[in-house]
Amino acid sequence: MPISAIDPVGAVARDHADAADLLRELFPLARSLTGEGVRQTHAALARLHPLETKEIPSGTAALDWTVPKEWKVHAAHLTGPDGRRYADFAENPLHLVNYSVPFRGRLARDKLEKHLHSLPERPDAIPYVTSYYAPRWGFCLSQKARAALPDGIYDVVVDTEHFDGSMTLSNAFLPGCEAGEIHFSAYTCHPHMANDELCGSIALMLLARRLAAKPQRRLGVRVVLHPETIGSVAYLAKHGDRLRRDMVAGYTVCNIGRAESFRYKRSRRGGIADRAMEFCLRNRAPVPICMPFRPEGSDERQYCSPGFDLPVGALTRSEPQFAEYHTSLDTPDLVPISAIIETVDLLEDVVETLDRNATYINLKPFGEPQLGRYGLYPTIGTTREREADLLAMLWLLNYSDGKHDLMSIAELSGHLVRRLSAAASRCVAAGILREAAGVQ
Repeated sequence: MPISAIDPVGAVARDHADAADLLRELFPLARSLTGEGVRQTHAALARLHPLETKEIPSGTAALDWTVPKEWKVHAAHLTGPDGRRYADFAENPLHLVNYSVPFRGRLARDKLEKHLHSLPERPDAIPYVTSYYAPRWGFCLSQKARAALPDGIYDVVVDTEHFDGSMTLSNAFLPGCEAGEIHFSAYTCHPHMANDELCGSIALMLLARRLAAKPQRRLGVRVVLHPETIGSVAYLAKHGDRLRRDMVAGYTVCNIGRAESFRYKRSRRGGIADRAMEFCLRNRAPVPICMPFRPEGSDERQYCSPGFDLPVGALTRSEPQFAEYHTSLDTPDLVPISAIIETVDLLEDVVETLDRNATYINLKPFGEPQLGRYGLYPTIGTTREREADLLAMLWLLNYSDGKHDLMSIAELSGHLVRRLSAAASRCVAAGILREAAGVQ
Protein backbone atom coordinates (compact mmCIF):
# COMPACT_ATOMS: atom_id res chain seq x y z
CA MET A 1 0.00 0.00 0.00
CA PRO A 2 1.47 3.42 -0.89
CA ILE A 3 2.45 5.32 2.24
CA SER A 4 0.14 8.16 1.17
CA ALA A 5 -2.77 5.76 1.69
CA ILE A 6 -1.63 5.25 5.29
CA ASP A 7 -1.29 8.97 6.04
CA PRO A 8 -2.64 10.90 3.06
CA VAL A 9 -1.86 14.33 4.51
CA GLY A 10 1.13 13.98 6.81
CA ALA A 11 3.38 11.77 4.67
CA VAL A 12 2.92 13.76 1.47
CA ALA A 13 3.36 17.09 3.27
CA ARG A 14 6.51 15.79 4.94
CA ASP A 15 7.97 14.58 1.63
CA HIS A 16 7.16 17.92 -0.02
CA ALA A 17 8.74 19.99 2.77
CA ASP A 18 11.87 17.83 3.03
CA ALA A 19 12.40 17.85 -0.75
CA ALA A 20 12.10 21.64 -0.90
CA ASP A 21 14.48 22.12 2.05
CA LEU A 22 17.10 19.73 0.68
CA LEU A 23 16.98 21.22 -2.80
CA ARG A 24 17.73 24.69 -1.41
CA GLU A 25 20.38 23.37 0.99
CA LEU A 26 22.28 21.25 -1.52
CA PHE A 27 22.07 23.53 -4.55
CA PRO A 28 24.99 25.85 -3.59
CA LEU A 29 27.45 23.07 -2.74
CA ALA A 30 30.54 22.74 -4.93
CA ARG A 31 30.32 19.14 -6.07
CA SER A 32 32.62 17.24 -8.42
CA LEU A 33 33.71 13.64 -8.96
CA THR A 34 35.33 13.79 -5.54
CA GLY A 35 35.59 16.06 -2.54
CA GLU A 36 33.87 17.56 0.45
CA GLY A 37 30.91 18.87 -1.54
CA VAL A 38 29.95 15.29 -2.43
CA ARG A 39 30.43 14.09 1.14
CA GLN A 40 28.28 16.94 2.47
CA THR A 41 25.62 16.09 -0.10
CA HIS A 42 25.52 12.42 0.89
CA ALA A 43 25.44 13.32 4.59
CA ALA A 44 22.48 15.62 4.05
CA LEU A 45 20.60 13.04 1.97
CA ALA A 46 21.22 10.45 4.69
CA ARG A 47 18.92 12.47 6.97
CA LEU A 48 16.03 11.08 4.93
CA HIS A 49 17.22 7.48 5.28
CA PRO A 50 20.53 6.05 6.53
CA LEU A 51 23.26 5.54 3.93
CA GLU A 52 26.30 3.30 4.06
CA THR A 53 29.15 5.37 2.62
CA LYS A 54 32.37 3.98 1.16
CA GLU A 55 35.46 5.92 0.12
CA ILE A 56 37.27 4.47 -2.91
CA PRO A 57 40.97 5.47 -2.81
CA SER A 58 42.45 7.48 -5.66
CA GLY A 59 44.35 5.25 -8.06
CA THR A 60 42.04 2.27 -7.55
CA ALA A 61 41.63 0.31 -10.79
CA ALA A 62 37.99 0.12 -11.91
CA LEU A 63 37.63 -2.03 -15.03
CA ASP A 64 39.20 0.09 -17.80
CA TRP A 65 39.22 3.21 -15.61
CA THR A 66 41.13 4.51 -12.60
CA VAL A 67 39.62 6.42 -9.69
CA PRO A 68 40.98 9.99 -10.06
CA LYS A 69 42.79 12.09 -7.54
CA GLU A 70 40.66 14.12 -5.20
CA TRP A 71 40.19 17.76 -6.19
CA LYS A 72 40.03 20.70 -3.81
CA VAL A 73 39.55 24.39 -4.59
CA HIS A 74 41.06 26.90 -2.20
CA ALA A 75 40.26 29.93 -4.36
CA ALA A 76 39.71 30.74 -8.03
CA HIS A 77 38.96 34.14 -9.52
CA LEU A 78 39.58 36.29 -12.56
CA THR A 79 40.24 40.00 -11.98
CA GLY A 80 40.18 42.49 -14.83
CA PRO A 81 42.39 45.56 -15.46
CA ASP A 82 39.64 47.68 -13.88
CA GLY A 83 39.91 45.76 -10.59
CA ARG A 84 36.58 43.99 -11.07
CA ARG A 85 36.23 40.23 -10.56
CA TYR A 86 34.60 38.80 -13.63
CA ALA A 87 34.58 35.21 -12.37
CA ASP A 88 34.79 33.87 -8.83
CA PHE A 89 34.41 30.27 -7.67
CA ALA A 90 33.25 31.52 -4.27
CA GLU A 91 30.31 33.27 -5.96
CA ASN A 92 29.37 30.36 -8.24
CA PRO A 93 31.28 27.06 -8.61
CA LEU A 94 30.33 26.99 -12.29
CA HIS A 95 32.72 29.90 -12.90
CA LEU A 96 35.66 27.48 -12.69
CA VAL A 97 36.18 24.61 -15.13
CA ASN A 98 35.63 21.57 -12.94
CA TYR A 99 38.91 19.81 -12.03
CA SER A 100 41.05 22.76 -13.17
CA VAL A 101 44.77 22.44 -12.46
CA PRO A 102 46.53 25.22 -10.52
CA PHE A 103 47.63 28.44 -12.20
CA ARG A 104 48.63 31.92 -11.08
CA GLY A 105 49.67 34.67 -13.40
CA ARG A 106 48.86 37.78 -15.38
CA LEU A 107 47.54 37.38 -18.90
CA ALA A 108 46.55 39.80 -21.60
CA ARG A 109 42.95 39.61 -22.78
CA ASP A 110 43.86 37.86 -26.04
CA LYS A 111 46.02 35.25 -24.24
CA LEU A 112 43.22 34.60 -21.78
CA GLU A 113 40.70 33.80 -24.50
CA LYS A 114 41.58 30.12 -24.92
CA HIS A 115 40.85 29.57 -21.22
CA LEU A 116 37.35 31.06 -21.36
CA HIS A 117 34.06 29.24 -22.03
CA SER A 118 30.60 30.59 -22.79
CA LEU A 119 27.47 29.74 -24.78
CA PRO A 120 26.65 32.20 -27.57
CA GLU A 121 23.27 30.54 -28.08
CA ARG A 122 22.40 31.08 -24.37
CA PRO A 123 23.94 34.50 -23.65
CA ASP A 124 22.74 34.76 -20.02
CA ALA A 125 23.93 31.31 -18.93
CA ILE A 126 27.19 30.30 -17.26
CA PRO A 127 28.04 26.88 -18.75
CA TYR A 128 29.10 23.80 -16.81
CA VAL A 129 32.45 22.65 -18.22
CA THR A 130 34.63 19.81 -16.93
CA SER A 131 38.15 18.60 -17.60
CA TYR A 132 38.36 15.49 -15.45
CA TYR A 133 40.89 13.53 -17.43
CA ALA A 134 42.98 16.18 -19.21
CA PRO A 135 45.04 18.73 -17.25
CA ARG A 136 43.84 22.26 -18.00
CA TRP A 137 42.36 25.26 -16.29
CA GLY A 138 39.67 27.68 -17.32
CA PHE A 139 36.81 29.98 -16.39
CA CYS A 140 33.20 29.99 -17.49
CA LEU A 141 31.19 33.16 -18.08
CA SER A 142 27.91 34.09 -19.61
CA GLN A 143 28.33 35.20 -23.22
CA LYS A 144 27.17 38.69 -22.22
CA ALA A 145 29.84 38.94 -19.53
CA ARG A 146 32.50 37.55 -21.84
CA ALA A 147 31.67 40.01 -24.59
CA ALA A 148 31.96 42.87 -22.12
CA LEU A 149 35.47 41.96 -20.89
CA PRO A 150 37.74 44.98 -21.30
CA ASP A 151 41.12 44.81 -22.98
CA GLY A 152 44.13 44.77 -20.71
CA ILE A 153 45.96 42.55 -18.26
CA TYR A 154 44.05 40.10 -16.06
CA ASP A 155 45.09 38.64 -12.73
CA VAL A 156 44.36 34.91 -12.75
CA VAL A 157 44.20 32.82 -9.59
CA VAL A 158 43.40 29.11 -9.78
CA ASP A 159 44.44 27.83 -6.37
CA THR A 160 43.45 24.17 -6.65
CA GLU A 161 44.92 20.92 -5.44
CA HIS A 162 44.86 17.37 -6.79
CA PHE A 163 45.92 14.79 -4.22
CA ASP A 164 45.59 11.12 -3.32
CA GLY A 165 42.24 11.10 -1.59
CA SER A 166 39.09 9.18 -2.41
CA MET A 167 35.81 9.06 -4.30
CA THR A 168 32.56 8.79 -2.34
CA LEU A 169 29.90 6.13 -3.04
CA SER A 170 26.86 5.53 -0.84
CA ASN A 171 24.08 3.00 -0.80
CA ALA A 172 21.03 2.01 1.20
CA PHE A 173 19.73 -1.55 1.08
CA LEU A 174 16.28 -2.58 2.25
CA PRO A 175 16.31 -6.40 2.42
CA GLY A 176 13.47 -8.56 1.18
CA CYS A 177 12.33 -11.94 2.38
CA GLU A 178 13.31 -13.59 -0.93
CA ALA A 179 16.36 -13.43 -3.18
CA GLY A 180 16.50 -10.69 -5.79
CA GLU A 181 16.69 -6.91 -5.65
CA ILE A 182 15.42 -3.79 -7.37
CA HIS A 183 18.26 -1.35 -8.01
CA PHE A 184 18.01 2.45 -8.27
CA SER A 185 20.90 4.83 -8.89
CA ALA A 186 21.49 8.57 -9.21
CA TYR A 187 24.62 10.67 -9.58
CA THR A 188 25.83 13.36 -7.17
CA CYS A 189 28.68 15.18 -8.93
CA HIS A 190 27.12 18.23 -10.61
CA PRO A 191 27.59 21.59 -8.82
CA HIS A 192 25.05 24.39 -8.61
CA MET A 193 22.36 22.71 -10.72
CA ALA A 194 18.93 21.64 -9.50
CA ASN A 195 17.08 19.49 -12.02
CA ASP A 196 20.22 17.83 -13.34
CA GLU A 197 21.04 15.41 -10.54
CA LEU A 198 19.77 16.87 -7.26
CA CYS A 199 16.12 16.07 -7.96
CA GLY A 200 16.94 12.45 -8.81
CA SER A 201 18.98 11.91 -5.64
CA ILE A 202 16.33 13.49 -3.45
CA ALA A 203 13.58 11.41 -5.07
CA LEU A 204 15.47 8.16 -4.44
CA MET A 205 16.10 8.96 -0.79
CA LEU A 206 12.45 9.87 -0.27
CA LEU A 207 11.58 6.53 -1.89
CA ALA A 208 13.91 4.69 0.50
CA ARG A 209 12.27 6.39 3.48
CA ARG A 210 8.79 5.47 2.27
CA LEU A 211 9.70 1.85 1.62
CA ALA A 212 11.48 1.50 4.97
CA ALA A 213 8.22 2.47 6.69
CA LYS A 214 6.48 -0.60 5.27
CA PRO A 215 6.45 -3.82 7.30
CA GLN A 216 8.07 -6.11 4.72
CA ARG A 217 8.78 -6.69 1.06
CA ARG A 218 9.44 -9.76 -1.09
CA LEU A 219 12.35 -8.27 -3.08
CA GLY A 220 15.20 -6.21 -1.71
CA VAL A 221 15.51 -2.58 -2.78
CA ARG A 222 18.85 -0.83 -3.18
CA VAL A 223 19.53 2.89 -3.72
CA VAL A 224 23.04 3.81 -4.89
CA LEU A 225 24.51 7.33 -5.14
CA HIS A 226 27.78 7.94 -6.95
CA PRO A 227 29.46 10.32 -9.42
CA GLU A 228 28.42 9.89 -13.01
CA THR A 229 30.28 7.34 -15.16
CA ILE A 230 33.36 6.70 -13.01
CA GLY A 231 31.11 6.03 -10.02
CA SER A 232 28.94 3.46 -11.79
CA VAL A 233 32.05 1.88 -13.35
CA ALA A 234 33.68 1.57 -9.92
CA TYR A 235 30.47 0.18 -8.43
CA LEU A 236 30.21 -2.40 -11.20
CA ALA A 237 33.87 -3.36 -10.80
CA LYS A 238 33.14 -4.22 -7.16
CA HIS A 239 29.58 -5.53 -7.35
CA GLY A 240 28.97 -6.54 -10.98
CA ASP A 241 28.89 -10.28 -10.30
CA ARG A 242 26.39 -9.83 -7.48
CA LEU A 243 24.21 -7.57 -9.63
CA ARG A 244 24.19 -10.14 -12.43
CA ARG A 245 23.02 -12.72 -9.92
CA ASP A 246 20.54 -10.67 -7.87
CA MET A 247 19.17 -7.79 -9.93
CA VAL A 248 15.56 -8.25 -11.01
CA ALA A 249 15.20 -4.70 -12.34
CA GLY A 250 17.15 -1.47 -12.21
CA TYR A 251 16.62 2.20 -13.02
CA THR A 252 18.80 5.29 -13.26
CA VAL A 253 16.92 8.41 -12.20
CA CYS A 254 17.92 11.97 -13.13
CA ASN A 255 16.47 15.20 -14.52
CA ILE A 256 13.04 14.50 -13.04
CA GLY A 257 12.39 18.00 -11.67
CA ARG A 258 10.05 19.20 -14.40
CA ALA A 259 6.25 19.02 -14.64
CA GLU A 260 6.64 17.39 -18.04
CA SER A 261 5.99 13.94 -19.45
CA PHE A 262 7.95 11.10 -17.95
CA ARG A 263 10.51 9.82 -20.43
CA TYR A 264 11.65 6.22 -20.09
CA LYS A 265 14.55 4.70 -22.00
CA ARG A 266 14.32 0.93 -22.01
CA SER A 267 17.14 -1.34 -20.96
CA ARG A 268 19.36 -2.97 -23.56
CA ARG A 269 18.11 -6.47 -22.74
CA GLY A 270 14.42 -5.69 -22.19
CA GLY A 271 12.29 -7.80 -19.89
CA ILE A 272 10.56 -7.34 -16.55
CA ALA A 273 12.22 -3.99 -15.69
CA ASP A 274 10.81 -2.34 -18.80
CA ARG A 275 7.44 -4.07 -18.48
CA ALA A 276 6.99 -2.90 -14.90
CA MET A 277 7.95 0.71 -15.60
CA GLU A 278 5.79 0.97 -18.71
CA PHE A 279 2.91 -0.75 -16.89
CA CYS A 280 3.09 1.87 -14.12
CA LEU A 281 3.54 4.75 -16.58
CA ARG A 282 0.40 3.80 -18.49
CA ASN A 283 -2.49 6.23 -17.98
CA ARG A 284 -0.29 8.89 -16.37
CA ALA A 285 -0.57 12.45 -17.65
CA PRO A 286 0.98 14.09 -19.55
CA VAL A 287 1.33 11.08 -21.83
CA PRO A 288 4.66 9.34 -21.03
CA ILE A 289 7.29 8.80 -23.71
CA CYS A 290 8.99 5.39 -23.94
CA MET A 291 12.08 4.97 -26.09
CA PRO A 292 14.36 2.10 -27.11
CA PHE A 293 17.79 1.73 -25.56
CA ARG A 294 20.58 3.85 -27.00
CA PRO A 295 24.20 3.76 -25.76
CA GLU A 296 24.14 7.42 -24.74
CA GLY A 297 22.83 9.32 -21.76
CA SER A 298 23.80 8.62 -18.15
CA ASP A 299 24.89 5.65 -16.05
CA GLU A 300 22.51 3.22 -17.73
CA ARG A 301 25.22 2.99 -20.41
CA GLN A 302 27.53 1.37 -17.88
CA TYR A 303 24.94 -0.96 -16.34
CA CYS A 304 23.81 -2.02 -19.83
CA SER A 305 27.32 -2.44 -21.26
CA PRO A 306 27.52 -5.84 -23.00
CA GLY A 307 29.71 -7.53 -20.41
CA PHE A 308 27.11 -6.84 -17.71
CA ASP A 309 23.90 -6.41 -19.76
CA LEU A 310 21.87 -5.65 -16.65
CA PRO A 311 18.14 -4.88 -16.85
CA VAL A 312 18.54 -1.15 -16.18
CA GLY A 313 16.37 1.52 -17.79
CA ALA A 314 16.56 5.31 -17.43
CA LEU A 315 13.82 7.60 -16.10
CA THR A 316 13.77 11.36 -16.73
CA ARG A 317 11.20 14.14 -17.12
CA SER A 318 13.10 16.42 -19.49
CA GLU A 319 14.33 16.51 -23.03
CA PRO A 320 17.87 15.06 -23.14
CA GLN A 321 19.28 18.61 -23.36
CA PHE A 322 16.57 20.84 -21.92
CA ALA A 323 16.83 24.63 -22.18
CA GLU A 324 18.77 25.09 -18.91
CA TYR A 325 20.86 21.92 -19.28
CA HIS A 326 24.38 22.14 -17.80
CA THR A 327 24.15 25.87 -17.07
CA SER A 328 23.58 28.31 -14.24
CA LEU A 329 19.96 28.63 -15.40
CA ASP A 330 19.13 25.22 -13.86
CA THR A 331 17.98 26.64 -10.53
CA PRO A 332 15.59 25.51 -7.76
CA ASP A 333 13.17 28.26 -8.82
CA LEU A 334 12.37 26.23 -11.95
CA VAL A 335 11.67 22.99 -10.08
CA PRO A 336 8.10 22.34 -8.94
CA ILE A 337 8.46 20.13 -5.88
CA SER A 338 5.35 18.28 -7.01
CA ALA A 339 7.40 16.88 -9.92
CA ILE A 340 9.79 15.23 -7.45
CA ILE A 341 6.90 13.81 -5.40
CA GLU A 342 5.16 12.49 -8.52
CA THR A 343 8.40 10.69 -9.40
CA VAL A 344 8.57 9.11 -5.94
CA ASP A 345 4.94 7.99 -6.34
CA LEU A 346 5.76 6.39 -9.69
CA LEU A 347 8.83 4.60 -8.36
CA GLU A 348 6.88 3.35 -5.35
CA ASP A 349 4.30 1.92 -7.76
CA VAL A 350 7.07 0.22 -9.75
CA VAL A 351 8.51 -1.36 -6.60
CA GLU A 352 5.10 -2.57 -5.47
CA THR A 353 4.31 -3.99 -8.92
CA LEU A 354 7.59 -5.88 -9.12
CA ASP A 355 7.27 -7.02 -5.52
CA ARG A 356 3.77 -8.40 -5.99
CA ASN A 357 4.21 -9.76 -9.50
CA ALA A 358 4.24 -13.56 -9.73
CA THR A 359 3.01 -16.37 -11.94
CA TYR A 360 0.56 -18.95 -10.60
CA ILE A 361 -0.70 -22.43 -11.50
CA ASN A 362 -4.40 -23.22 -11.15
CA LEU A 363 -4.69 -26.50 -9.27
CA LYS A 364 -8.41 -26.79 -10.17
CA PRO A 365 -8.28 -25.97 -13.88
CA PHE A 366 -11.24 -28.06 -15.09
CA GLY A 367 -14.13 -25.64 -14.77
CA GLU A 368 -14.35 -22.93 -12.15
CA PRO A 369 -13.89 -24.13 -8.59
CA GLN A 370 -16.90 -23.63 -6.31
CA LEU A 371 -15.53 -20.57 -4.52
CA GLY A 372 -17.95 -20.73 -1.60
CA ARG A 373 -16.72 -24.22 -0.77
CA TYR A 374 -13.25 -22.77 -0.17
CA GLY A 375 -14.46 -19.65 1.63
CA LEU A 376 -13.44 -17.52 -1.34
CA TYR A 377 -16.78 -16.08 -2.45
CA PRO A 378 -16.78 -12.38 -1.43
CA THR A 379 -19.32 -11.67 1.32
CA ILE A 380 -17.95 -8.48 2.92
CA GLY A 381 -17.78 -4.96 1.51
CA THR A 382 -19.89 -2.80 -0.75
CA THR A 383 -21.60 -4.35 -3.73
CA ARG A 384 -19.01 -2.77 -6.04
CA GLU A 385 -16.09 -4.03 -3.94
CA ARG A 386 -17.51 -7.57 -3.80
CA GLU A 387 -18.06 -7.59 -7.55
CA ALA A 388 -14.51 -6.30 -8.18
CA ASP A 389 -13.02 -8.95 -5.87
CA LEU A 390 -15.04 -11.70 -7.53
CA LEU A 391 -14.12 -10.62 -11.06
CA ALA A 392 -10.45 -10.30 -10.13
CA MET A 393 -10.50 -13.85 -8.78
CA LEU A 394 -12.19 -15.19 -11.91
CA TRP A 395 -9.61 -13.50 -14.16
CA LEU A 396 -6.84 -14.83 -11.93
CA LEU A 397 -8.12 -18.41 -11.98
CA ASN A 398 -8.65 -18.40 -15.72
CA TYR A 399 -5.18 -17.09 -16.57
CA SER A 400 -3.17 -18.88 -13.88
CA ASP A 401 -1.75 -21.29 -16.42
CA GLY A 402 1.95 -20.79 -15.70
CA LYS A 403 2.24 -18.48 -18.72
CA HIS A 404 0.65 -15.24 -17.46
CA ASP A 405 2.06 -13.26 -14.54
CA LEU A 406 -0.03 -10.79 -12.55
CA MET A 407 1.04 -7.86 -14.72
CA SER A 408 -0.20 -9.70 -17.80
CA ILE A 409 -3.52 -10.48 -16.11
CA ALA A 410 -3.83 -6.87 -14.93
CA GLU A 411 -3.26 -5.65 -18.48
CA LEU A 412 -5.94 -8.00 -19.80
CA SER A 413 -8.49 -7.39 -17.07
CA GLY A 414 -7.97 -3.80 -15.98
CA HIS A 415 -7.73 -4.88 -12.33
CA LEU A 416 -4.94 -3.55 -10.13
CA VAL A 417 -1.99 -5.84 -9.49
CA ARG A 418 -2.62 -5.20 -5.80
CA ARG A 419 -6.15 -6.62 -6.02
CA LEU A 420 -5.03 -9.62 -8.07
CA SER A 421 -2.18 -10.29 -5.65
CA ALA A 422 -4.56 -10.25 -2.68
CA ALA A 423 -6.85 -12.69 -4.51
CA ALA A 424 -3.88 -14.92 -5.29
CA SER A 425 -2.86 -15.04 -1.64
CA ARG A 426 -6.34 -16.18 -0.64
CA CYS A 427 -6.42 -18.82 -3.38
CA VAL A 428 -3.00 -20.17 -2.40
CA ALA A 429 -4.12 -20.40 1.23
CA ALA A 430 -7.23 -22.27 0.09
CA GLY A 431 -5.14 -24.74 -1.89
CA ILE A 432 -6.46 -24.01 -5.38
CA LEU A 433 -3.43 -22.04 -6.67
CA ARG A 434 0.31 -22.43 -6.28
CA GLU A 435 3.02 -19.98 -7.23
CA ALA A 436 5.23 -21.02 -10.13
CA ALA A 437 8.88 -21.40 -9.20
CA GLY A 438 11.27 -18.49 -9.72
CA VAL A 439 10.92 -14.72 -9.95
CA GLN A 440 9.35 -13.75 -13.27
